Amino acid sequence: MKKVFLAALMIMAVWACQAKKEEATKEASADVVGTYGAEISEEGAISVNDMMAQLNDSDSVMVKVKGEITATCAMKGCWMNLVLPNGEEMRVTFKDYAFFVPKEGMEGNVALIEGVVTRTLTDVETLKHYAADAGKPEEEILAITEDKEELAFEATGVIIYKGEEEKTASL
Repeated sequence: MKKVFLAALMIMAVWACQAKKEEATKEASADVVGTYGAEISEEGAISVNDMMAQLNDSDSVMVKVKGEITATCAMKGCWMNLVLPNGEEMRVTFKDYAFFVPKEGMEGNVALIEGVVTRTLTDVETLKHYAADAGKPEEEILAITEDKEELAFEATGVIIYKGEEEKTASL
């Protein structure tokens, strides 16, 4: 009888541990809005400030970085902008146009992106195209008259997180 009782107790303990593990996994993934493109992980991610420091030594760097989303393409979800430490934005496009992110509701969320960041000069026509995709008013689009030096990021994979704790922990 003791053996049956111990076996039942062990089964209950294993079941309880499994249930707790499943609950913890659900809680951890509850903050993930979605994953897009290649599968990536947080391992090796750096801050936006560290990325900017690496760009002091090179015009192009392969990195994995987290940043706050300020806008996404309202037409297709084919690009998004992340805020930089100086308040400027960095355009993020997706390698080979192979995947997209949600077209709306992503502002204020945090994205973990992996890929190549490059210093670039974006021409007026492209800047106007991006502004139109973002749904900017016509007068704002017409006010774009000069090329712009900026950072462009071509991402191979993206994870979008929801929640304030992700922002403060990584920026």
